[in-house]
Amino acid sequence: MRRSRKIVSLALLALAAAACAPSTAGGPSSSAATAKALPGPSLDAVFDLDALVAAAKKEGSLLVYDSSGDIEEVAKAFTEKYGIAMEGVKSDTPQTAEKMTREHAADNVTIDAAMYEDGGVLVGQLMPQGVAQTWIPSDLKAQIPDENQNPLLALSKATVFAYNSRLSPDGCPVKNVWDLTEPAWAGKLVMQDPLGKPTVLSFFTQLDAHGNQALEQAYQQKYGEPLKTEEKSAAYEWVRRIARNKPVLTGSDEDISAAVGAPGATDKKIGFMSISKFRNNEDKGFAQKTCEGLAPFVGFSYPKYVAVAGKSKHPNAAKLYVHFIMTEEGVKHEIGEGGISGNSTVKPMVTPPGLPDWQGQLFHTDPKSLLGDLQNRQTVSDFWRVNHG
Repeated sequence: MRRSRKIVSLALLALAAAACAPSTAGGPSSSAATAKALPGPSLDAVFDLDALVAAAKKEGSLLVYDSSGDIEEVAKAFTEKYGIAMEGVKSDTPQTAEKMTREHAADNVTIDAAMYEDGGVLVGQLMPQGVAQTWIPSDLKAQIPDENQNPLLALSKATVFAYNSRLSPDGCPVKNVWDLTEPAWAGKLVMQDPLGKPTVLSFFTQLDAHGNQALEQAYQQKYGEPLKTEEKSAAYEWVRRIARNKPVLTGSDEDISAAVGAPGATDKKIGFMSISKFRNNEDKGFAQKTCEGLAPFVGFSYPKYVAVAGKSKHPNAAKLYVHFIMTEEGVKHEIGEGGISGNSTVKPMVTPPGLPDWQGQLFHTDPKSLLGDLQNRQTVSDFWRVNHG
């Protein structure tokens, strides 16, 4: 990291460090995260979709960053529909945030819009600093629930505990998330390194914010006695035990999927992975299934927000992209393996095997806790580092 760059504030320096070195990922202090208020969303007083399309065509092109390779399919569909050259680039959320921050500071913006899985950084840094902003299509506003409007929720995805259904034809070999902390499952949980995966860190902080009761009840269910811990909460106790049980850490969900469900797999493992990788069942002959019935949840849902760059050189094309992704025609390319649109009128897509009840089976991110995710990220990162190391 070139830490001497004066254009980067102390808070953004922490973000840049997290982006470049997952082993030291963290977040700014609480004071940095609350330095500026969250701006309200932008709406056009008079909205004319045809006029927006015409204005976007004059701008000629569009560049959108996303943490999923599905953005390439979105780009193809957008270009085919509007005749505007759109490029979709897959980029991890921390790297996208750093690049957009640097471009904004240098007045040399190339990224017009982005899809963000890290709501904490979005509401705590990028939006207050003007790097990114929420624009809501006026003609769709009534279809978007209030809690999804600022930041603008494009869709929700999920990370789930999955197993190899060929090796375990009678169902998931674990029945309770506390099972994964037992010696029998040491070294058999495969997951992304939380220090390089903001959604996993946010899952931990969200658990501490509103998941402790469920974890305590699951513990009582398994062991027949109340949880006793010297940690601050049941969530921290569970995270500590998971970290100390030698989970196999990877840098991608594709690696997790291969370790769990590949045709040649002979060792029973549990993968904590994105539901997008269930496409490997059809594409590669994998045998993967969600741990249906796992107490108290089979995984967690996480939001993916859409925002426009504050200094976009193609602002109308960026707005048109936002409109597109907030419709079924656009978002279907992002949630083909399962997910929920931020637009309430878009029907849920097919979910992967073992996940028939999206609302009831998953632990859900509370949008009111996004800033808390950012404020507590360094604490939970250090806690994981100490216990896993």
